[in-house]
Amino acid sequence: MMAAAATLQVERGSNLQSVIDFAADGDTLVIGEKAFEAEPVSFIDSLCGNCEDADTPSEATYGFVVRDKGLVLIGADRSGTRLVTNAGYGFYFNNSRGSVLANLTITGGVRDGDGNATNAGVVVRNSQVLIQNCDIADNDNRDTTIVVGIAGVVGREGADITLRDCLINNNSWDGVALYRGATALVTDCVISDGRGAGIGVTWDATCIAYRNRISGYWKGIGSFGNSLLVARNNLVHDCIGWGLIATGQSQADFVNNVVYHNGNCGVAPWSTESRGRIVNNIIVGNGWRESWVCPCVGVWNNGDWAKWRFTNNIVWDNAAGNYEDIYDQSGLNGNLSEDPLFMGEDDFRLQENSPGRYAGDSLIYNTDGTVSHIGLFGGPQAPELVE
Repeated sequence: MMAAAATLQVERGSNLQSVIDFAADGDTLVIGEKAFEAEPVSFIDSLCGNCEDADTPSEATYGFVVRDKGLVLIGADRSGTRLVTNAGYGFYFNNSRGSVLANLTITGGVRDGDGNATNAGVVVRNSQVLIQNCDIADNDNRDTTIVVGIAGVVGREGADITLRDCLINNNSWDGVALYRGATALVTDCVISDGRGAGIGVTWDATCIAYRNRISGYWKGIGSFGNSLLVARNNLVHDCIGWGLIATGQSQADFVNNVVYHNGNCGVAPWSTESRGRIVNNIIVGNGWRESWVCPCVGVWNNGDWAKWRFTNNIVWDNAAGNYEDIYDQSGLNGNLSEDPLFMGEDDFRLQENSPGRYAGDSLIYNTDGTVSHIGLFGGPQAPELVE
């Protein structure tokens, strides 16, 4: 007869890992409002998430680890329950099915010296994990001679991640990085002020990204390798390079996003083998810094345009022009080049007389059954547009 799952209160002491080790599969740990410091443990990661040869080992450390069981870990207070990892793989899930990490802060990561180690505040491998209402922040302690830093969340081989309502801020690498065999649903998160990409999907990983706000990275949201990315109703703004990109042999579906005020280009098919859709997006005000990774335009075609469906977008007021290496799409296939008329600064709802209202692709509908608006507040996955 299977024993009933237990609820363990973790309020005293400092050795959280000992309680994690003691807990049985299915147990819940309610973690008190205090800081818990991990003692980093060194190990050899026999596989590499982002090397050409996946069999490349790396030297790494982990702080907290859940392995070979599923646990629910809930903080008593999102900001007050602080897990200070002191390690490269901050909170490491390995062979863990049905785990939950919720209502707490993951911080204090320390970059491993081996550049092949896929460091992050949370690393998920061969596991199914829900990460909800968490702050993954200030994992920024690194040796600057190592280019890569510490990401917010990394999905490795066999990862199945749901990341919801989280703040990923001031980490020293990607916000969310998905490597070989990882899948993730990333929704309603604020991902800000790091290096690398806000959301980067590579090798054969898969990601659905809905209603996220991404800023302050080198790059916004991108698909690489032969990955699959669905990015809808995201706000990508004030990154220093590009906003949205697809390269390698990847497939990307960019629908109903706002790509605003990024340093170089707004959207870029960046290889002849990438393919997908760019539909119902607002791409405005990009190109505020010197050209670095792409020209300071709204849309840069550095790929095979025939492999992309480009319809019903507003592309307007980009510093070096709206298009490069592709003829002007204005007036073609529902594409516009006019002021979208946002409600105000940092308010990307559309005014009543906006040209983007009810001007989306005829195959995409609002929640009320009308033709979609262009931008964040259109389509079936969007929040309601305030009329």
